[in-house]
Amino acid sequence: MATSEKPAAKSTKRPARKAPVKKSSGSFIGSLFKGVIATCIALFLCGGFLALFVFALVYSQLPPIDTVVDYKPKVPMRVWTADGKLIAEFGEERRDFVTIDEIPDRVKQAVISAEDDGFYKHSGIEPKGFVRAALANLASGKKSQGASTITMQVARNFFLSSERSYIRKLYEVAMAFKIEANLSKDEILQIYMNQIFLGNRAYGFAAAGRTYYGKNIQQLTVGEAATLAGLPAAPSVYNPFASPKRAKIRRDYVLGRMRDLGYITNEEYEHEVNEPIKTRLTVAAEKVGTPTRMNASLHAEYVAELVRTLMFDIFQQETYTRGLNVYTTINSEDQGYAYRALRSHLQQYDRSQGYRGPEAKVDISNPQTREQNIKNALQEALIATDMPAVVALSVSPTEVKVQMAHGKVVSITGKGLDFVKKALQPKAKEDLKIVPGSVLRIAANKDGSWEITQIPQAEAAFVATKYDTGAIQALVGGYDFALNKFNHVTQAWRQPGSSFKPFIYSAAIEKGFSPQTIINDAPIVLDPAETGFKKWDPKNYSRTFHGPIMMKDALKKSLNLVSIRILQAITPRYAVDFIQRFGFDADKHPPHLSLALGAGSVTPWQMVEGFSVFANLGRRTEPYLISKVTDQSGKVLMQSTAEAEKVAGVEALDPRNAYIMHSMLHGVATGGTAARATAMLKRTDLAGKTGTSNDSFDVWFVGYGGDQCAAVWMGFDQPRTLGRRAQGAGLALPVWIDYMKDAIKNEPNVVRKAPAGVTESNGNLYYTNRKDAIPSLGVDDNSSADDPIGNIIQNTNVRGQIF
Repeated sequence: MATSEKPAAKSTKRPARKAPVKKSSGSFIGSLFKGVIATCIALFLCGGFLALFVFALVYSQLPPIDTVVDYKPKVPMRVWTADGKLIAEFGEERRDFVTIDEIPDRVKQAVISAEDDGFYKHSGIEPKGFVRAALANLASGKKSQGASTITMQVARNFFLSSERSYIRKLYEVAMAFKIEANLSKDEILQIYMNQIFLGNRAYGFAAAGRTYYGKNIQQLTVGEAATLAGLPAAPSVYNPFASPKRAKIRRDYVLGRMRDLGYITNEEYEHEVNEPIKTRLTVAAEKVGTPTRMNASLHAEYVAELVRTLMFDIFQQETYTRGLNVYTTINSEDQGYAYRALRSHLQQYDRSQGYRGPEAKVDISNPQTREQNIKNALQEALIATDMPAVVALSVSPTEVKVQMAHGKVVSITGKGLDFVKKALQPKAKEDLKIVPGSVLRIAANKDGSWEITQIPQAEAAFVATKYDTGAIQALVGGYDFALNKFNHVTQAWRQPGSSFKPFIYSAAIEKGFSPQTIINDAPIVLDPAETGFKKWDPKNYSRTFHGPIMMKDALKKSLNLVSIRILQAITPRYAVDFIQRFGFDADKHPPHLSLALGAGSVTPWQMVEGFSVFANLGRRTEPYLISKVTDQSGKVLMQSTAEAEKVAGVEALDPRNAYIMHSMLHGVATGGTAARATAMLKRTDLAGKTGTSNDSFDVWFVGYGGDQCAAVWMGFDQPRTLGRRAQGAGLALPVWIDYMKDAIKNEPNVVRKAPAGVTESNGNLYYTNRKDAIPSLGVDDNSSADDPIGNIIQNTNVRGQIF
């Protein structure tokens, strides 16, 4: 039987819930840490990408680095003598460009030790330096450190400001990478060492070497190199001129770095750190207070300034930045001879006029204001070469104690007081008397001790040329460029006096005169129609008359009345036209009879040019000062053609005329007013002419010997007499002699041969077969009123005529 089963009943019970698992605290922190790490990584990646984007954006905006790749530093113009001595430099920045190969290892090592010891290893930035600088800045709360590598400093110097900001630093880093990608390490270091500012207008280490030590870069010691290497950090703070103590601290730090990096030994380090900071100013200061005779260094300040103005006319502002090298014709030894001769004789003349009294007087009675008053007085005093200003502290007839600008007190006694004896007497006039507080001048005397002196008031000029080319060998435009920058060689238009007579005589020879022409040296009175101004009764300097005299002897004695009669005969108008052959300006020489006595206006420059015609037997050479101009690479930009022109020659005067005039000028130097020249120099080839203008306002000597022609002038800037008996023979000629005795001492005597067409007979010179003669004038004058000159040209063959 089937059975049926009942379905099972559904259970009404709910399933039991699982108890929640309780997480541990460690698991929670781990999850949180992972989240933070993930976030940081994400932020870092985002920041990195952002930084890369910003850096790429900055890099794309960087300026081209052509100025670095094609580096052209601002180099000043330098002026040189013909024998390679530096005269002067002119520029906005003192800089000597040197290649990396020319820089000694010790200097490069000092710079790398001080600024960037990993320079040759990194690629433009130093990560460790950045971290170090960042930590220092965070600690101080200031942007005190920048971690700049040498490459970054190059970037900043060329393209960026010195502002301390993170944006500027970013640009600096980007530019450093760009520079490193385009230049080698040596090229970067070369630029840095030529461009970096090191104080006192010195840019680059070569210029700094000359500025601070007076040395070229190859001569710097390890200690000096370390001192300079310490300057880029703060040129004003570590300046060895202004702050020698700080400079020594910085130097010693650099030396320590050099030792630690193995560039110098410990022994070298110990030796250098024990050396004091000794700059060129330190050396000079040690000499201050010690009397030294006239400065033997090269003094060509007037030459330098003349060159500067000539170059500026051509190159304008590039004159000071293009690195021009201007080579002059100046011979450094001859320049020294001229400088010392001119100053020495000006001082002698000034002393002969007596002491004028103190320059000023200051109150030194109050101890509280005494030092400041002295300081002020010496600061206000004019700066004069080799003549420091001092203030008298105590005064007696046998001793004067004076204080110098640097505070040193010196005692002057004996011969040092000879010049001012009268001013030391109790009864001396008030304006002359020397008392405590008097501002005085002192100089070294022949014995090597101090003497009281004074600055000359008169001025002088000297110029010497190689007369066959015109190349200027020496040029001194005045007593002291520091006192008076007016160049009397080129700018002073003065009356030449009797030194102009040779040109009038030459004109007369052209008209038919000869050295043997007899002219009456007798009184003459000229009316205003002939003089151009007023009635005139000229006199000879000696106030005597010689009667009939040969023209050559009249030139020897420099007789005024003979010269006037000659000019009467040839006419002033003819003379003015004639003298232009020698380079003189017609408008400076009015056509009046006073022209015979040199009443026109000339410069010393013109006078050497004029006399060169006689020295060259008819060829005129224009004085020139610059032989060539190059850029800093040595490329010739300008070159004188004087040597080529010397070969070609420019004839200004008939050689016969020039030879006869040379003979007459030689007579002046052997038996005339300049006979002292031959007596002292013992040469047979000297020729020249003295000159004294009206009332002795100007005195001259112009002459030649050996291979040089030189002109000397002396006078006052505001024309006044040099003295009742002042003459060119007594004041100007000695300067010329002192120069020539050294300048041409090794030159052989020049023998000039008479050119074709000149005949010599019994010591007299004539034009050969000349068919002209000069009638009498002044002696038995029979000329008619219609022909006051007296029929100048006659068809006779008389070799000695009467005037």
